[in-house]
Amino acid sequence: MSDANLFRDASDPLLRSWVASAVDPQNDFPIQNLAYGIRNGGVAVRIGDKYLLLKDALDAGVLCAEFEGVCWGASTLQTGSLNAFAKLSAAVRAKLRAHLAWVFAEGSPARAKTEPLLISVDAPTSNDAIPFVVGDYTDFYASLHHATNVGSMFRPTNPLLPNWKHVPIGYHGRASSIVASGSTVVRPKGQTVANDDGPPTFGPSKLMDYELEVGFFVGEGNELGTTIPVAQAWKHIFGFVLVNDWSARDMQKWEYQPLGPFLAKNFATTISPWVVTREALEPFCVAGPPRSAEDPTPLPYLQDPHGCNVDITLEVTISSAKMRADGIAPTLISRASFRDMFWTPAQMLAHHASNGCNMQVGDLLASGTVSGTTKDSRGCLLERTWRGTEPITLGDGTERRFLQDGDEVIMRGYCEKAGFPRIGFGECKGQVLPSKE
Repeated sequence: MSDANLFRDASDPLLRSWVASAVDPQNDFPIQNLAYGIRNGGVAVRIGDKYLLLKDALDAGVLCAEFEGVCWGASTLQTGSLNAFAKLSAAVRAKLRAHLAWVFAEGSPARAKTEPLLISVDAPTSNDAIPFVVGDYTDFYASLHHATNVGSMFRPTNPLLPNWKHVPIGYHGRASSIVASGSTVVRPKGQTVANDDGPPTFGPSKLMDYELEVGFFVGEGNELGTTIPVAQAWKHIFGFVLVNDWSARDMQKWEYQPLGPFLAKNFATTISPWVVTREALEPFCVAGPPRSAEDPTPLPYLQDPHGCNVDITLEVTISSAKMRADGIAPTLISRASFRDMFWTPAQMLAHHASNGCNMQVGDLLASGTVSGTTKDSRGCLLERTWRGTEPITLGDGTERRFLQDGDEVIMRGYCEKAGFPRIGFGECKGQVLPSKE
């Protein structure tokens, strides 16, 4: 297995796969993607509309049990999460990715052994799962357009607080309520008010919303009391997913002062099941948006020399229960780009660790709502309907100011660039259920 012919450059845009669905230009998972997830209790790699359990490939002799002098086996591949897998060194994971590219490449002699092991992503025994055991989850507020829109609703003369352009703002979410794509989400109960000064009543949220976000998992942490320099932070990221940070806006309005989001956001966060590695996304890295002459220069510890944002097109659709029953396609609500984020992933991670906080493998950091400059690029209903004053019409003719019971929210993300195959994330979806008694 040391023969150099057993390894291919997975990022080569000309590489083609023998898996038919992986060469469909509209498929999110060509051979250049090779996203990782958890299926049937084991580590899996996605290719087209199939996946391969790495333990099966190991047992069949498709993969070797050692890369770069490191043995990896059942203890890494059948733990029900990617945590142990992500702890493998970057060199080992790079060699594995190159070998998987050889396995799936057109003309590969490994096809005969590998093809019988492939499983359809739609197989009855295949269920989406949370890819990591998430120890900690932090949500940022990194979109200038989102922060400005929301701020202008509540503080028309001062939409951005003085600290916003100096420091990546975030809050600690609830790791235990992260759910896999396809999970239902129960409408939360909480305190809400008719008037800003109260008094409150307790009951189901009437203003339930989604937030279109991108998340990334830490692949290499740091010891307590140390930092992650911004110039090295990108290499500490394992990969990216889509995130729906469900929000109860009426609860949020009452509780967020003075310490920020709490019960309005910790009842559920949905993530997509396949983790797209940072290596697969590197061809789509772009410089962060240029800052105006009036913008402050970031403090030295936040000056990202690479300035790497990722050019990910993000879409949100909604379908009502009636639309699904009548076979009506979901309605496109918004389309935005992750390239527009004011703070880069490296800056978010470096800032999180700047006080000596120990980041750990599997920690999830989310970007906050991704919004652009146009109305149809706003990444949540609070913005899209401007606090409910500009309702959206769905495909069945009904209006939405905020989400209703039975609504299904589907998020998709993909990268496109001339000369490169499309790299996508699949779906991040969830359906709203009525509040429980």
